Amino acid sequence: MAHRNSDNPNVQIRNRSESTSHLADQGTGFFQWGRDLGGTDSNHKFTEHEKDLLAQYQSADYLPPYSCAYKEWLRQQPARLDWDKWLMMGIIGFVVGITGFLMHQTIGVIADLKWDRAYEYVKERNFGMAWVWLALIGIGFAIISSLLVVLFHLPAGGSGMPELIGFLNGTLIRNVFGIKTAVIKFLSCVCAVGSGLPVGPEGPMIHLGALIGGGLSQAKSSILNCILPIFGRFRNPEDERNFISAGAGAGVSAAFGAPVGGLLFTMEEVSSFWSLKHGWMTFFCCMTSTFTTDLFNSAFQGFRYTGDFGAFKSRKYILFEVKKEISLNILAFIPSLIIGMIGGLLGALFTFLNLKIARSRRRLVGRFKSTWVKNLIRVSEVTLIMTLTATMSILLPGGFGCTPYQCQNVNTTANVYQGPLCRRGDQYKIHTENEVVGYTCPVGITKNVSSQVYFTNQTYNQVASLVSVQGEEAIHRLFSRQTYLQFDIGPLATVLVLYFTLACWTAGSAVSSGLVVPMLLVGALYGRLIGRLLVVMFGVHQTGKILKYYP
Repeated sequence: MAHRNSDNPNVQIRNRSESTSHLADQGTGFFQWGRDLGGTDSNHKFTEHEKDLLAQYQSADYLPPYSCAYKEWLRQQPARLDWDKWLMMGIIGFVVGITGFLMHQTIGVIADLKWDRAYEYVKERNFGMAWVWLALIGIGFAIISSLLVVLFHLPAGGSGMPELIGFLNGTLIRNVFGIKTAVIKFLSCVCAVGSGLPVGPEGPMIHLGALIGGGLSQAKSSILNCILPIFGRFRNPEDERNFISAGAGAGVSAAFGAPVGGLLFTMEEVSSFWSLKHGWMTFFCCMTSTFTTDLFNSAFQGFRYTGDFGAFKSRKYILFEVKKEISLNILAFIPSLIIGMIGGLLGALFTFLNLKIARSRRRLVGRFKSTWVKNLIRVSEVTLIMTLTATMSILLPGGFGCTPYQCQNVNTTANVYQGPLCRRGDQYKIHTENEVVGYTCPVGITKNVSSQVYFTNQTYNQVASLVSVQGEEAIHRLFSRQTYLQFDIGPLATVLVLYFTLACWTAGSAVSSGLVVPMLLVGALYGRLIGRLLVVMFGVHQTGKILKYYP
């Protein structure tokens, strides 16, 4: 696990120059077999620098205290029913839930501030001011996110997942658990995601959950120089590990609203030590976290009270909800296999390229001895990525025309369906067709035929509908039913290539960020692309017959 941490560009390297970590310094080629390219029978070949880096870490023992003094003290204690452990699990879940609520609300405020004003300029066709506004807000928050990491605490960069997994599997890693790490990671993640960088908050949220679990259970802080006179019996490696593990699961639950997912993630991905009792305690912690986040999110939107406190609406709390089932043919497994294989290939390509970028970044930074020059390079990289992202968001939709559509009620068959589905009134989140972005396209008019049927000649921009929102919202728009022609092949392929490249570059940069949402969006883009190709080739299969559509 220490090797996984060694690929993190934010790890401070000692004893040797950072430039020696790049594989080109070892006299090898870019595609050397056995380094990052090869099959299961090809072992990774560590460079001398990587071996030195691995030697800097120590292993940890998670055995419970078993000294004679401890056993004598234990015999003098009354029988325990572990009520205090359950209480601590509830406290951890509540605090992680509050943290998730604050993170989501703050990101929403920044995103609204950025996009609302930018598209006012776009509608006026003032693209220069739109780009300036979007770039200033995005670059400003991106720089703040990067400066927090490079100036105050480098270990707070990245997702924190490699360090967390390494610790829970027996590797001692310094400076990754503490109040300073938690504060910097929260602020950096909020600024990075809100700025519009192709990143997500889920990875840092998992690390924050682990930080909260470890900090609250130990009830002490070296930075604050205090030790609270409570929960003293939890100050041992075994209990600390268990609470950190539960906090990580609570972070997953708060990020995705999935307590079962948090439990499974902790059990399968990050923990090597497990017991049935710890599993139930972790599940309780995850449920508390999800409940707390959803409870407060039900009443606030961008920190504005909406009056729905305690109203749990599925369309709001189930991120990717399916409201309508469809009949399935066994032949559908064929494109599913194709999608799976493409996903595996893209994942391998992403990992390969990201490793090369990380080593190139480390080599470039290692060429300079001055700390401020190294920090300047790290911040400049984030600024460049954000500039390209802002440019893509504002100017790329202009390269694609407006798509007209005529909406009609789903029960009416008088006209052939040629665009997004329109429905009256509020819709479930799965139906996001009324939220497509017009960009500079004509608004059009709507004509009500009856209480059940109405038509409109509105137009929208397909690319703008994908690049002018946060990653989760873009996934919602891709993951919709009965909208077969809403996105064409060209826009999907263009956004896929550009977003994949920017996400691969951003991963490992000097900001606190995660990869879950970018990977979900990449998968949704190429999945929708495959589906669109199938519609072109075979039409749409509905109620026992195939309806052929011609755009």
